[in-house]
Amino acid sequence: MKQLLTILFTFCVLISCKKADDGSWKKAAENPEFLRHTQLQVTESIIHDIFAPPVSSRIYMYSALAAYEALIPGNPAYQSMVGQLNGFSKVARPEAGKEYCYALAATKAYLTIGKNLTFAQEVYEPFEKKLWEDYKATGMPDDVFERSIAFGDSVAASIMAYSKKDNYKQTRGLRHTVTQEKGTWVPTPPAYMDAAEPNWRKIRPVTLDTCSQFKPVAPFKYDMTKGSPYYNMVMHAYNTINNLTQEQRDIANFWDCNPFKMNITGHAMFATKKMSPGGHWMSIITLVSRQEKADIYKTAEAYLMTSMAIFDGFISCWDEKYRSVKIRPESVINESVDKNWQPVLQTPPFPEYTSGHSVISGAASVALTKVLGDNIAFPDSSEVPYGLPVRKFTSFYHAADEASISRLYGGIHFLPALDEGLKQGKQVGNWIVSTIKTKK
Repeated sequence: MKQLLTILFTFCVLISCKKADDGSWKKAAENPEFLRHTQLQVTESIIHDIFAPPVSSRIYMYSALAAYEALIPGNPAYQSMVGQLNGFSKVARPEAGKEYCYALAATKAYLTIGKNLTFAQEVYEPFEKKLWEDYKATGMPDDVFERSIAFGDSVAASIMAYSKKDNYKQTRGLRHTVTQEKGTWVPTPPAYMDAAEPNWRKIRPVTLDTCSQFKPVAPFKYDMTKGSPYYNMVMHAYNTINNLTQEQRDIANFWDCNPFKMNITGHAMFATKKMSPGGHWMSIITLVSRQEKADIYKTAEAYLMTSMAIFDGFISCWDEKYRSVKIRPESVINESVDKNWQPVLQTPPFPEYTSGHSVISGAASVALTKVLGDNIAFPDSSEVPYGLPVRKFTSFYHAADEASISRLYGGIHFLPALDEGLKQGKQVGNWIVSTIKTKK
């Protein structure tokens, strides 16, 4: 009997080990929702810390790059960005002969970069605790879990080393000098904030040859003589905002994406925060990749290509903004047309030409179309947390067009800044999808 019990015990142990090690955990661990939820958590931290839109794009791009590089050793169809991106010469590699969960490594790498590039570490604690518990609940062996976490951190360390050479630190604290020249940018109400990121053009792009590679046509020369092209442009904006339909007003509010809006009521002043334009597009990736049932590789590829397009789009846009330094509609209309006029949206603190949302939306739409496909209809619920309804689009290009024109409806841009900005962004996007290869 004792011998029989020993045999039965040994058999049960072997069966349980086989069940634990049969690899059934792998499919569960490759659920792209882990990565999607991590992306949303980083967005929450960015909102909490109130980063300017270009700075937010930097956080998204390096996080997405880390996730992609930590993931692709698990799929030979994909290739590294090493040697493809400006100055990106090396990245950590997994140890040969060892088993990894690359999906876990990718999620860890994304989260690690997000934490390193944002400030409020406490906002991550409950999320991270639950995240690792959920991964362990897949039945992943402990050694694979620990090894994958370590590999994700190693890749993140490589990406952090890469990020430290992009000139970000050197551009901190530099300010733009406001001049008295007619038609140039001046601070706008209600907060009259300094111009944001005046030296962003000095940040190293990841794909562009130079920040001015896709320099737009020069804006109209300031001239408020009745009938001049500049005057007609100003009056077009003024009359458009004064005669908005409810649909146009809804479009303006949906794409506001102002990370820091200053509200003044009597003597009280308070700020409201929401996601940036780049954050809105990263949210669209999360929503549409889920809708299209994209696997973790396709999802990570979409995050990478789109975040690079947005990042380089901001560099290209900011290069023009601080070259032409054009005045905002609110300032010129108050000075020369109607001193009591106010825009629908609060004017962002940087020059008018070209429109940042137009540029990055154009770039993002090209990248997303390349990765996820053309004519994908989708509902966009990104703004629901801010009390705004879902809007529906027939394609990424449709969404980009609406995001662009929303800036006219909001009263914060003139039409040429939108048209030329959208064109500029699509040039950036087309450059990226034609020069950067994710597949072998």
